Amino acid sequence: MKKLISLLCTAVLVITPLADVRAEENNSGTIEARAEQIAKEMVQNYGVTSVQYAIMDEGEYILSDSVGLHDKASQKPIDKDSMYGIGSVSKMVVTTAAMKLVDSGKIDLDEPLTSYIKDFKMADARYTQITPRMLMNHSSGLYGTHYGNSMLFEDNDTRNHDELLLKLQSEKLKSKPGAYSVYANDGFQLLEILVERVSGLSYSEYIAKFISEPLKLESTKTPLDSFDRAQLSETYWPTLEMKMPTENANIIGTGGVYSTAEELSQFGEVLMGNRPDILSESAVKAMQSHEYRKGIWVSDEQNTINYGLGWDSVDLAPFSDYGVTALAKGGDTMLYHAVLITIPEHDISMAVLSSGGSSIYNQMFASKVLLEVLADQGIIDKVKPDQTFSSPDKVKMPTELSAYSGLYGTVGETLDITIKDGEMQLPALLGGIIPEQKYVYTGDKHFTSADGSVKASFVKERNDKVYVKVQGMITLPGIGQTVMNTYDYQKLDHNALDAATKEKWTARDGSKYYALDEKITSIFYLLPSMLIKNLSVDAEHGYANGTQIMDANNAENIAEIPVMNGRDAFDLQFYTKNGAEILLQDGQEYIAEEAITPIFGGKKGITTIPANGQARWYAIDARSGNKSITVDSPKTGGYAVYTDKGEMVDFSVATNHESTKLPKSGFIVFGGDSGDIFQIQLK
Repeated sequence: MKKLISLLCTAVLVITPLADVRAEENNSGTIEARAEQIAKEMVQNYGVTSVQYAIMDEGEYILSDSVGLHDKASQKPIDKDSMYGIGSVSKMVVTTAAMKLVDSGKIDLDEPLTSYIKDFKMADARYTQITPRMLMNHSSGLYGTHYGNSMLFEDNDTRNHDELLLKLQSEKLKSKPGAYSVYANDGFQLLEILVERVSGLSYSEYIAKFISEPLKLESTKTPLDSFDRAQLSETYWPTLEMKMPTENANIIGTGGVYSTAEELSQFGEVLMGNRPDILSESAVKAMQSHEYRKGIWVSDEQNTINYGLGWDSVDLAPFSDYGVTALAKGGDTMLYHAVLITIPEHDISMAVLSSGGSSIYNQMFASKVLLEVLADQGIIDKVKPDQTFSSPDKVKMPTELSAYSGLYGTVGETLDITIKDGEMQLPALLGGIIPEQKYVYTGDKHFTSADGSVKASFVKERNDKVYVKVQGMITLPGIGQTVMNTYDYQKLDHNALDAATKEKWTARDGSKYYALDEKITSIFYLLPSMLIKNLSVDAEHGYANGTQIMDANNAENIAEIPVMNGRDAFDLQFYTKNGAEILLQDGQEYIAEEAITPIFGGKKGITTIPANGQARWYAIDARSGNKSITVDSPKTGGYAVYTDKGEMVDFSVATNHESTKLPKSGFIVFGGDSGDIFQIQLK
C-alpha cells in the first residue's frame, strides 16, 4: 500500500517536521560509513526507530547493516534477522506470483479478468474490459482502495479480502480501463484473488511454495503464516511512549508481507532475471516495460513514478540522469516503511526497511548509497551534488494564462485557484512536505515557489481536461533529494443544483460522521481522520469533499487524475436508518454526529455491542466530561477516546491504561464482537 501513509494516504503519513534539521553533508569515508551516517540521521531527526539495509551485487551481499533499536525497552539493537512489514513492496511479490502463472500458460495478461474470477462484477459495464495487466499497471479504472478492517493489531482477520468482491458489485469505475494509470491498491487485492483462483492454493501457501522455499527465504512471511512474532522489529506511534502491538496488514497482496532487508534484496535477484527457475526472462522484461506510457501521463521528464507491471518506477530518477536504468518499489503500512531498488544491467539490488519514518526517506537513502556504489565501481564518473535553487525572478505573465483561474479538485477536496498579477496560491502538497505558498510567474508558462524548488503549470490533456502540473525537487537535509512530477488538481465545471438539493447539502456542511464498521483492533483508531469523516460542502459550485453532488443524497467521484493524486476516490451516499443519518463510503457506514447520544453521567453502567457488530459511539457531555472512566472490557472488545477536535486521547488496544480522563465535548467509542458487554465506572 504504497503511500497508505505517505503521499500516503494517505495518505495518513505522519511526517516529522523538518524545519529544524540542520545536518551537515559529509560525503567522505567508505560506502559503509556513508550508509551508516544517513541511517543515523533518519533515526536522530526523522522519527525513525530503526533502519535495516542490504545491498546484493552479482549474487553476493556487499553491505548489510542496521541502525536503531529492535525494542526501546530492552535497548536491544536491530540486527540482520529482525523482520519488518514491507508494505506495498508486497505488490512485487503478488505480481511475481501472477507472472509465474503467466509463464505456465495459466494466465493471459490481456484476457478479461472475468475469465478467471467468474464472480467479479461491478455496477459499471466497463468492468469486463479489465485485464490482469491493468491490475499490475494501475490502469484498471478502479476507485483505489478499500481500507476497511485491513490494518489490525494482533488480528489476522481476512474480512477485507473476503468482502472485496461483494463490495465491488455495487461500485463503478472512475475511468475506462486502460485510459491512464493511477495508483490502485484494490487491483493487487484482485491479483491476489486471481492467484488463488487459478492456482487452487491460498495466497500465503503459494508464496511459501513457489517463492520463499526455492529462494530459501526463512523470514519472508504473511500475517497468516506461523512464525515467531518477537522477530518483528518493534513499532511506536509518534504521540505514545509504549511499543505498539504487532501490526498485521491483512491486504496481503497489496501490502501484507514481512521480510528482512537481506531477503528482500535477494528477492530482487528474481526481478532482475537471475532466477529463471522462478520467473522467465520474458516475464521479467514484461514487468520492466514502460506501461505508464500507454495512457494519459505527465510529460516524460525525470521522475520517481513511472509504472511498469508492479513497479512504481521503471526509469527511476536520479539514476536516469546518469544513463542508468533503475527500478523501484516503495511501500508504507501504518508503522513500517520499505523500498526495493534494482539495477538489472549491473546486477545490483538494495532494500531499506524501517520502523517509523516514510518510504520516501528510505528511497532517498537507497538512491544516495547506490550512486556511491556505482561511482566506486567506475560505472559512473562521480556523484553529482544535490541541486540548489534560488528565489525566482517574477516576469510579466501573458494575459491568456488568467483564463486558468477557476474551480479545481482532487480526491477529497475542491479549491478556487485565482491567477492575478502573475501570482497564485496553492495549498500544501505531498502530504505537507511542500508547504502552502504563493507561486509567481517566471516564464515558459511556469509559476515558481518562493525557494525556486517547485514549479507549477497548467496542462490540457488529450481527454480535454485541464490539470495543475507540479514539478518539485524535495530536499531532506542529511538524507538527500527526490523529484516528483505529477498532476495534482483537475479543473472542474460548475455543477448547478436545484433549490431542494442545495438546501439539503448546505445543511450538511461541516457535519461529522463516525465509523461504525471498523474493528476495534484497527490501527485506524490511532488516526481518527480515517474514522471520522468531515463533510465540506461547496453548494454554490455543486461539490462535497471533492465529489460532484448528483441529488439530495448522492455525490459521485469526478476526479480523473493520472499518476498518484487521483487515487483512492469515493462516492458519498446518505440514507436514514433507525432515525439516524448514515453516510456510506467505500462500503462502510458512518453515523452522523448529531445522532450520537451522550454516555451516562452516573457512577456505573454497561454498554453492549449490537447484533450487527457495529461500534457504539457516545458523546461526552457536561455530566461525564472531566470524569475518569474505567472499563472492564471483554477479551474481544476495546474502546477509544477522542477530544472534540478529533484528537486521540486513549485507545485501549494499544495503550492499556487503567483509566482515562474523559475530555468534555469529546467522544468515546466501544467495539468488539456482537453481544460483547462492557462494564463501565465513572469517577
